[in-house]
Amino acid sequence: MPIRSEIRNVAIVAHVDHGKTTLVDALLWESGAFRANQEVNERVLDTMDLEREKGITILAKNTAVRYGGTKINIVDTPGHADFGGEVERGLTMVDGVLLLVDASEGPLPQTRFVLRKALEAQLPVILVVNKVDRPDARIEAVVNEVYELFLDLDADESQIEFPIVYCNARAGRASLDPDPEALEQDLQPLLDLILERIPAPSYEDGHPLQALVTNLDASAYVGRLALCRVVQGTIRRGQPIAWCRADGTIERAKVTELYVTEALDRVDADAAGPGEIIAVAGIPEVTIGETLADPNDPRPLPVIAVDEPSLSITIGINTSPLSGLSGDKITATLVEARLRTELIGNVSLRVLETASPDTWEVQGRGELQLAVLVEQMRREGFELTVGKPQVVTREIDGRVHEPVERVSIDAPEEYLGVLTQLFALRKGRTEALVNHGSGWVRMDVVVPARALIGFRTEFLTETRGTGILHHVFERFEPWFGELRTRPTGALVADRRGKTTSYAILNLQERGSLFVGPGVDVYEGMIVGENARPDDLDVNATKEKKLTNTRAPSADATVRLIPPRPLALDQALEYIHEDECVEVTPTSIRMRKIELSAQKRQTATSRKARGLAAVDVPHLVSGRERAE
Repeated sequence: MPIRSEIRNVAIVAHVDHGKTTLVDALLWESGAFRANQEVNERVLDTMDLEREKGITILAKNTAVRYGGTKINIVDTPGHADFGGEVERGLTMVDGVLLLVDASEGPLPQTRFVLRKALEAQLPVILVVNKVDRPDARIEAVVNEVYELFLDLDADESQIEFPIVYCNARAGRASLDPDPEALEQDLQPLLDLILERIPAPSYEDGHPLQALVTNLDASAYVGRLALCRVVQGTIRRGQPIAWCRADGTIERAKVTELYVTEALDRVDADAAGPGEIIAVAGIPEVTIGETLADPNDPRPLPVIAVDEPSLSITIGINTSPLSGLSGDKITATLVEARLRTELIGNVSLRVLETASPDTWEVQGRGELQLAVLVEQMRREGFELTVGKPQVVTREIDGRVHEPVERVSIDAPEEYLGVLTQLFALRKGRTEALVNHGSGWVRMDVVVPARALIGFRTEFLTETRGTGILHHVFERFEPWFGELRTRPTGALVADRRGKTTSYAILNLQERGSLFVGPGVDVYEGMIVGENARPDDLDVNATKEKKLTNTRAPSADATVRLIPPRPLALDQALEYIHEDECVEVTPTSIRMRKIELSAQKRQTATSRKARGLAAVDVPHLVSGRERAE
């Protein structure tokens, strides 16, 4: 088959924080995309506010660099397994991958996840050992661990014979020699290896047009843009095309604008041939996975398939007494429309109806992905009520199965006993335990996904903030039974008003507070964490009685412990099944699903006597949670 030798398409895949986006920055500088004196932000492809704040890549993005006479299209993919749909989508656009591995940390669970996807797609791999300048780098051991990972994933002989390049992406230096002192002053060894080992796009002469839509974008001038990989044929601006939709229908459309990527910019193009990554305007309702084809001979390509979701949350309108005070999008119609819009560009999400008309069940890959969606909606002015994350179960051979995660932990060896106990309580199985001889150990544990909801905070507390934890979906296994949940109760406000210093001073003895003085609270709102397992209704608005008796400097000695406010992802991890999170543009509040203390007590007493609850709170999902 003929090839286009002037083009290479490559994706960069790695575990989170191993340097993918930093390497893209270095490649852009190497290719002359920026002026020598130009001010450029670090991680230039991380354009979303959330990406910059969290320091992670959320959306897969593409750029292009020129090396000699060759155009190298580069797809930067997320490293976090929660955004695995973006990784799978990005791999459909390329002909090979750069597998980036930290020279100290080595391959981690999400390295396994992204590599598995690359091997399934039969893509050739170039191993890039990054951060070889680290003082704790263990280059030879990391390379051996990568070989073991390939064998563990059943790679064939052609895949396991991968080339290796060593680099310091931040400094823009690379070498084929593992010695850090042998690094060259540029990335030329890496670029030469890409041209040598990544195959050029191939095509069939005379084949009709086929272009697969792999991502979506928007322009203020031309509307929705379909980002495509041209698989066969040539597409031209202004030509009529056949739009092969996901439901099997075929419609006529027209390419009004055609763009190709050069560095960080999209430039106008009159035509694009096989292997090109393009952006097409003129089809306002196009979605991911559809095909643009020849109108005289339309041949749709297979729709992109991604892994099924493993976690769900319920999202509904804000029903608290403080609703409507800070957001301008509070109706069920607006919330549903926004969730449906998210489905267009996020192929790994599902939105299901529930028994309540103003609540929806949203299924995704993990807590971070779902928290990012809620945070985006919050910043857009929505007010929401979000339920506790729940695992998505399956029935296999008549038995209920639940998702299981593979957890990799790096921690000082003195915490090994504590960590073993933590996982034993969560019914985890330790599959590997390695002591590197440097005072740190690495544990690989397989544990039910629902046991990890809220685990990160307890893990950091037990390891004094020194532990590093990563996890990725492994498989479905039979239901593990009842697991230990949060061992503490909640301090719940019993009336509406503003908190006072006097009340908080007295409540500090009961546990830790999430709110400070002068904060609006209402009945059913969680204001703190009880030191005991039971919930406690408290008066957080109590004022000091005024009398004629005054002691000098009596109030000057009051010392309030600073409150411990929780971020959105922390709040979602913290809550129990009978609690939810109220999310507004200015506040994140935890509350009971049933606000009335009297009704909660009635329901508790009925449950203790083995009777059915009086009614079902509005936030229970459509699965009618059996637990």
